[in-house]
Amino acid sequence: MRILHIISSMDLAGGGPPEGLRRLAEGYQREGHEVEIATLDDPRAPFIATLPYPVWAHGPVRGYGYSRSLLPWLREHSSRFDAVIVNGLWQYHSRAAWLALRGRQRYGVFVHGMLDPYFNRPLLTKFAKKWPYWFLSERHLIADAHRVFFTSQAEQSLAARSLRPYRANGMVVPYGTPGPSGDPAAFRERFNGMYPGLRGKRFLLFLGRIHPKKGCDLLIEGFAAAAASETGLHLVMAGPDRTGWKAQLEARARELKITDRIHWLDMLSGEAKWGAFYAADAFILPSHQENFGIAVAEALACGAPVLISDKINIFDEVQRDGAALVESDTLEGTRALLQRWIAMEPEQRTRMRQAARRSFESRFNSQMLPSTIVSAFQ
Repeated sequence: MRILHIISSMDLAGGGPPEGLRRLAEGYQREGHEVEIATLDDPRAPFIATLPYPVWAHGPVRGYGYSRSLLPWLREHSSRFDAVIVNGLWQYHSRAAWLALRGRQRYGVFVHGMLDPYFNRPLLTKFAKKWPYWFLSERHLIADAHRVFFTSQAEQSLAARSLRPYRANGMVVPYGTPGPSGDPAAFRERFNGMYPGLRGKRFLLFLGRIHPKKGCDLLIEGFAAAAASETGLHLVMAGPDRTGWKAQLEARARELKITDRIHWLDMLSGEAKWGAFYAADAFILPSHQENFGIAVAEALACGAPVLISDKINIFDEVQRDGAALVESDTLEGTRALLQRWIAMEPEQRTRMRQAARRSFESRFNSQMLPSTIVSAFQ
C-alpha cells in the first residue's frame, strides 16, 4: 500500500507528533508499505535529508503556516496514494488537506490531542481566534474523514466534549513506540559518554519541551521541597527551550539552592535518549495536558517507572498496570509524587520496573499500529 501523511512539521523539537510519525513510517516500511510525507517545513532544514523516505517540504512558513504550493501539490499527487492521513489541526496543512481531498478521496485524521478542552482556555489559545477555524474548516475535516484516529479512549471522549458542532467516525488505535533495539548497557554508556558528569549519579529524568504546559516549574519547586532529605538524588531536565522559559527556571533553582542537583541537557535522540531512560531511576512528567505522552511509553519500554500527573490521558492504564505513581498537576501533587518515590523500598521500585516493561508490551508497543491503519483503509 502507498501511504501519504500530511503534517505541519517533522522537526523533533515539535514534540510527540513528529516523533510518533517517524516511528510509524519505520513500521510501514518494515511491513513492506511505501510512505511519503508532506510538510510545511523548510526543504533546506537539515533533518529533512536524514529521513529515509520522500518528504515533500512546502515551507518555510510562519504563524498559521500558509503555503502556496501545498494545496496544488495535494490536488495533483494525492491520487497516487491508497491512504492519506492528516496529522494535527489548527494550521494550514489541515485546511489544505480538506480542500484537496473532500469528496475525492478517503482520508484519515490523527487529532494528536488538539481537541482536548484544555486548549479551549482563552488565555492559552486565543479561543476567539480559534473558533472561526473550527466552524469554517476543522469541523468539516473531522466530519468528512473516513476515520479519525485517537490514541486513547480518554482522548476520544474529551474530543467529543470540546467544540460544537462535532461529528467523527472515531477509532482508538495502538499508539506508542517500537522501543529501543539493542543492548541497554551500550545505550547507557553512550549517554554517560556524552554527559560524564552524570555517570554514577542517581537521577530522575524529565524529557520533553521546556514549556509551561509540561509543568516544569512545578517540578523545580517540588524537587527542591521533596528531595531535601535525599541528597544523592539529582534531576535531569532534557529538552528544547523554544519559549525562553529556561532562564527563569534556572534562576528559581538558584534561589532554591538546588543548582548543583539539576542538569540541563539539550534534546536527546537515538541511543543517547534510550541510554538516559535506562540510566534514570524513574521518568517524571507533571504535565497539565498530554494527549498521549510518547515519552511515557518510551520510558516504559526501557523498564523505567513513571511519575506522572492525572492530566496525561494514559495515566489510568499505566497506574492499573502498577508501573506509575499518579498525582494531580499541582505543586502539592508534584511534591507528593517525589515524596512517594523517595519513600519506596528498593523491592517496590524493582517491581515497578518489571511492571513498566509489561505495561509497554501489552499496551504501547506500536508495532501493531501500521497494520491497524492499513486495515482501516482496506
